[in-house]
Amino acid sequence: MGVRELFNLNGRVALITGGSRGLGLQIAEALGEMGARLVITARKAAELEEAAGHLRGQGAEVLPLACDLSDPSAITLMVEKAVATWGQIDILVNNAGATWGSPTVDLPLEAWQKLLNLNLTGAFLVTQAVGKLSMIPRRQGRIINVASIAGLKGNDPLMGMFTLAYNTTKGGMVNMTRALAAEWAQYQITVNTIAPGFFPSKMTRGTLDKSLDYIVKRNPLGRVGGAEDLKGLAVLLASDASAFITGQIVAVDGGRTVV
Repeated sequence: MGVRELFNLNGRVALITGGSRGLGLQIAEALGEMGARLVITARKAAELEEAAGHLRGQGAEVLPLACDLSDPSAITLMVEKAVATWGQIDILVNNAGATWGSPTVDLPLEAWQKLLNLNLTGAFLVTQAVGKLSMIPRRQGRIINVASIAGLKGNDPLMGMFTLAYNTTKGGMVNMTRALAAEWAQYQITVNTIAPGFFPSKMTRGTLDKSLDYIVKRNPLGRVGGAEDLKGLAVLLASDASAFITGQIVAVDGGRTVV
């Protein structure tokens, strides 16, 4: 098989949670460009339709499905609709997530539970449904979890970031990746994680507005992530080129976690 064929996603169906904006939309653009049919899901239908129009303008086939990933029953229905429409899900990108800034002693229990329900339990339930309804019966699949370098370490105390619940959920996703990769390897399903550093997004806007100069100074490559920086890795992990890669966590952070 040639290299171009290894990366070709024609005939594949990719489900991207949180696919209406930010990193999820960036990944959807990449997978669509390589030929995958896309299912994008997010909570707000209007944002989904806008993203779907943008992706169609780039030549992708797109099915937008509004879904609140904190509602377990809604998750099952969403995955069933995706499979009923296109017959299969070959690629799952667990990208949806939220954060909450608060010193630990002041962190409300409802905030802790909100992040656990969306960032971790939601990803688990989507993965479980996709596994049951498509990947395990077909004995193939690519699962890409989008965690964060916040799941690999604590926060820099000089930045004044207090995101214990977010860091905890992303750390849970990192080890969910390893455990599931071992369990589902028997079905030829690979499970890997992308751990982004700082990228401009709605979630990071406040931190970047306050600390951009410091973040850039502390980064070996001297910048934050850009609009193209996740695309190549996402395509690799979604394609046949990564058939022998599973259980891995790859930081896309400009070297921030190595200094």
